[in-house]
Amino acid sequence: MSCSRIVAENVWKQIESTSFVTDEQLSILNFLFGKNFERATRIVDQRGVKRISGLPSGRSIFQVMGESKRKEEYFCFPEHFCACYSFFFDIVNRGEQLCCKHQLASRLAVSLGICIEVKVSDDELALLLSKL
Repeated sequence: MSCSRIVAENVWKQIESTSFVTDEQLSILNFLFGKNFERATRIVDQRGVKRISGLPSGRSIFQVMGESKRKEEYFCFPEHFCACYSFFFDIVNRGEQLCCKHQLASRLAVSLGICIEVKVSDDELALLLSKL
């Protein structure tokens, strides 16, 4: 794991433990993630993060609002994957970023406890996942 990822993980854990983010933590995350973090904070401010959880398993995926005028939504797993173009282009292909704004928005919303919670059956969740 890279040094940047270790620092980021420590900051996320601090935020999760208090459900509050300090100016210093915001500065660190902004330094690590740059424009993607700024964009992620706008998504969170607009309540654009849903956690869709399957019942009874408790498995979940996030649905995060995009910023374009079309207001598309992207499915993501905060630490591993996002279905957006930027994830494949900037992260997987070019390796220029650690994660996309949708992953960051999911992580921030969870850490602050401000996701919109949606419960579905495990069958419905499986159907959503099959469309990725």
